[in-house]
Amino acid sequence: MGKYQILAPEMCKMPWQPKPDGETNHVLWRYSENPIIGRNPLEGGARIFNSAVMPYKDVFIGVFRGEQTNGIPYIYLGRSDDGIHWSFDKDRIPFVNEKGEPFMPVYAYDPRLVKVDDVYYVIWCQDFYGASIGMAKTTDFVTFTRLENPFIPFNRNAVLFPRRINGKYMLLSRPSDSGHTPFGDIFLSESPDMVYWGRHRHVMSRGSNWWESLKIGGGAAPIETSEGWLLFYHGVSGTCNGYVYSIGGAILDRDEPSRVKYRCANWLLTPEEWYEERGFVPNVTFPCATLQDPETGRIAVYYGAADSYVGLAFGQVDEIIDYIKDHSQVSETDTELGIR
Repeated sequence: MGKYQILAPEMCKMPWQPKPDGETNHVLWRYSENPIIGRNPLEGGARIFNSAVMPYKDVFIGVFRGEQTNGIPYIYLGRSDDGIHWSFDKDRIPFVNEKGEPFMPVYAYDPRLVKVDDVYYVIWCQDFYGASIGMAKTTDFVTFTRLENPFIPFNRNAVLFPRRINGKYMLLSRPSDSGHTPFGDIFLSESPDMVYWGRHRHVMSRGSNWWESLKIGGGAAPIETSEGWLLFYHGVSGTCNGYVYSIGGAILDRDEPSRVKYRCANWLLTPEEWYEERGFVPNVTFPCATLQDPETGRIAVYYGAADSYVGLAFGQVDEIIDYIKDHSQVSETDTELGIR
């Protein structure tokens, strides 16, 4: 048993690669065979990236941002025996409304996939007369029923917590504008039923460190640990050659997740490899999902790379949490309840 416990269901198998010999500078290390999903992965699709996976029965299943050759993004379903090698359905996910009638979004991108109780929820960004958040639920990955849109435009980067807190569903989001949003903080909202959302709280502001000085946004679904909710998020900086997206880490209070206990001043992963630096949108590492094993403390992080590929990185929960705590830098707006 390690120093910190992951409070999640047992993981019977998960992708893993030990830390390379001599690696002392990073608590997340890249899979040596990255990227695990390359260009032109399916008919009519140019790129898959910014996607989310999780275990389902005795395999892995995922929702994938598939950028079509016409430039319009949709969400596709994929399956894998090992979490590394993936096959995809040819057609995009067929969303329906509560009556079972076809109800497809105009476009959909950057999906997350989270299980709460016995229901799997897909959350994505879509057009709701402006960029906003879309949601659907499934229990079998055959029928995907869309839910009411939680917020009006403009909003992005919605991430659902994997369990209810004080009986309420909890959702992170990043309010935005009608453009590419050169600003942004993370907020928390709650709901009794996944339909009506309120009691909004501020969680984290963009940081003073270079890699998150422009805006931040939720990444993978928070991982519950004995120390708090471990959150991998993305931070963005502006340069003379465009934006740079890095992966950061924070620990949120388990009972009041709008309060930040620890927030790492350093990035955990930043674009350094060719598949992160070169692509349709260069210099992007964008976390969307994790797999975690409570018994071994192993964590696998799936991230989009340069809006062109999917990469995989690994870490140990003890090392990650200790690193975040040892390099923590929090502000008053991080640690307060987040209501004014």
